[in-house]
Amino acid sequence: MASGARWIAVAFLLENAILLYPHARDLIVRPETTPYEHGRAIATGLGCFSCHGPEGRGGIPNPGSEWKTVPAFNERVPMMFAKHDAELREYILDGHPRAKADDPDYRAEMEAQAMRMPAYRKHLSAGELDALIAFIRPASGLLVPDADLAARGLELAYSNGCFSCHGDLGGGGVANPGSFKGYIPSFWGEDFRELVRSDTELVEWIAKGRIARLAENVIARRYVEGQVIQMPAYEKFLRPEEIDAIAAAVRWIHEGSWQNQPLLE
Repeated sequence: MASGARWIAVAFLLENAILLYPHARDLIVRPETTPYEHGRAIATGLGCFSCHGPEGRGGIPNPGSEWKTVPAFNERVPMMFAKHDAELREYILDGHPRAKADDPDYRAEMEAQAMRMPAYRKHLSAGELDALIAFIRPASGLLVPDADLAARGLELAYSNGCFSCHGDLGGGGVANPGSFKGYIPSFWGEDFRELVRSDTELVEWIAKGRIARLAENVIARRYVEGQVIQMPAYEKFLRPEEIDAIAAAVRWIHEGSWQNQPLLE
């Protein structure tokens, strides 16, 4: 019996030693990559952020342009250049929408500016194009819940900086040394389901920055307390009904109905 107990103790120590060592952890704990993060990686590889600014947030000067800068992907800017989803894809593939290809005024406008949108048709597969759209859609700020509570919650999530860490529309966060998987989780997939098992836990995360279920687990608590970037506790800054609204918005994001919502019409 004593020998068996020792083997159990050794196995427990080895298991936790592996989990505590980041390189070994990465071999046995599968990181989650969302379509948003895949699209961001493709945008990086294509040089999109060289012109559209870090993470596509704009600000890069474009002499000769009436806008003065290269347009961003966020803050509802895409609607100023494309009338529907198909035109957004045409911009990426051909550098302009087909409807404007033969417009002399549009061509003169493009020729007057220093920087022009490249055409990526020869350099993108259909899957890569879909991934780019999966990055631009959440970043755009054009997707809004139909339900009033979730819509209000989305506004609060923007104004309180939730997406600065969790990624645009919760699509994938920044690196977080010391955390279990090494990054801030998204709202989209399996990571969310592991961390949020009920509406009560979701509200608890937002209000207190942690949940009792993980705090009561020795290993989980070690990671939650040891990670560099800590989840803020918003109960001191937001009313309970505002926290409930953010929870509704996060649920709407996780459920994914927005993925079939037209970005532009």
